[in-house]
Parts: sequence; C-alpha cells; structure tokens
Amino acid sequence: MTSSTAVPEPGPNAADRTHAAAGGDVDVIAIAPDPAVAEGILAETPLEDIFDEGVYSRAQELIARYPMSRSALLPLLHLVQSVQGYVSQEGIAFCARQLDLSDAEVSAVATFYTMYKRRPCGEHLVSVCTNTLCAAMGGDAIYKRLQTHLGSEQEPLGHNETAGTPNEPGSITLEHAECLAACDLAPVIQVNYEYFDNQTEDKAVALVDALQAGKKPAPTRGAPLSSFKGAELQLAGFFPEDERQYRTDVDGPSQAVETLRGAQIAQERGWVAPVAQDVPLPAVPVKDGEKK
Repeated sequence: MTSSTAVPEPGPNAADRTHAAAGGDVDVIAIAPDPAVAEGILAETPLEDIFDEGVYSRAQELIARYPMSRSALLPLLHLVQSVQGYVSQEGIAFCARQLDLSDAEVSAVATFYTMYKRRPCGEHLVSVCTNTLCAAMGGDAIYKRLQTHLGSEQEPLGHNETAGTPNEPGSITLEHAECLAACDLAPVIQVNYEYFDNQTEDKAVALVDALQAGKKPAPTRGAPLSSFKGAELQLAGFFPEDERQYRTDVDGPSQAVETLRGAQIAQERGWVAPVAQDVPLPAVPVKDGEKK
C-alpha cells in the first residue's frame, strides 16, 4: 500500500507536488501534477519585442554576411548585448526568430560562452585574470581587493556582480577571468576587453575609481576605452564608416615591448628556428591474424 508525501522522497510513495529546481534564468518554478492546476503553466506566451527597427536592420545585415544564416548567431548575441547590456530571454527569442532556430538552440550557445552575460551588466566590465601566472603575480590579491573596494569587507562584490545600477553611468561589473592571454604582462586586467597590463592592487583601485567617476583611462595598448555596450557593438561587427573616426575609435597598437622582445633578440643574434626534416614514419607492427 502506498500513500502520498508532502515532498518528493525515494521509494514508491508519490509526492503531493513535484517541484522543479529554479535559478535566476529559469522561468518555470513549479509544476503541479493536477492537470486542472497545471493548465496554462507551460503555455508559450510571446515575449515582448523590445528591439527597434535599427536593431532589426543590423540583424539582417549580419545574417547576409554568412552563407548559412545560423552562422550569424554569435555576432547576433553581441548585437543584443550592445542594446541591453546582457542577453535576456527577449534577446534569445529575437535571435531565434531571425535565424529560424528554437529558443533552446540559442540558449545553449548563450549559456556556453562566458562572454554572453545573463544578468544586466554595468557600464564597464572589469575582468581580472586569475589564471596561474597572473594569480601568482598578484591577480588573486587584486581581485580580492576589488571585491571589497567595490563592495565591502562584510559583503564583498561577487563574480559577475555589479557595483551600482546596471547600465547606468559609473556602474561596474566585476568578474574573475581564467586567462586573458597576456602572461608576459602579468598580472593583467581588462576593461570592456581592453588591456591594462602590469597591474597592482593600488593601480586597480585607481582604475575602478576613475571609471566610477565617469573617466575613461587609456588602456596600456589597443583601442581607446569605450563602454561595455560600445565594445559589444564592435564585437558584433559594426564600426564607424568614417575612416578617421574608425581609426580613432577602433585602431591602436596591440603589441607590447615585452611581447616583441624575444623576436628582437632573435633578429639581432641571427637566430632562426630549425627547419623540420622529412622523416619516414616507423613501420606499424602487424598483430597475429591481421592482414598486411
């Protein structure tokens, strides 16, 4: 004989209600087993269209660049972030409609890559490299210092959390990044994906203070600093049409003295990489019973 239980338990007894685990990005929080109660819970309700004609036009321009429309999904997600500052459910639905994909297909991509944010981002995204070399050179200490500086000792700012009101001037989203590919300049920070090299705790604090004050400090190398939304529009593939404005907004030297030093020493000393020799592959032993 079986009976019902208040909550799901192992064994033959059914539960009165079945609860689905829910997080910040989950729409359904509970499903009742009674059809009369559950009616309408799973009904698909069209999401509000919050994108204007300019966004639609840019989306079609992006899609036209690819022989297969679904290949435009990554830049389309960047386009959505350039408008909203993150990828919302409305943004996922927008991309799905443009590319004739399901919302689930778009969500699978948007949740796979960390560059697509599922919560509203600040005016500036500050990424602190905490991978091995940067961590050893002070990256971990920088990240912890910024957590308490942007938050407090009692409530340090967490990964992908925002100091200030998201999308508002001076707001900062802090994240720890696995690797920013600049080990020769460790420890490094990126602001909206532009590099600030050879950082210290004090330099990092001064940097975020300037951002909160509405300033745009010059990156160590690369293009002039823009907002997170501005960087996302560039990542989507849209740049100023005027050549001079393009050079001002986008272009900039990306190499550093440290990066080029090895190549310069090799050139000065006449060092060249050895040329690989063609060597015949060794014979593969034949097992008993196999054909040669």
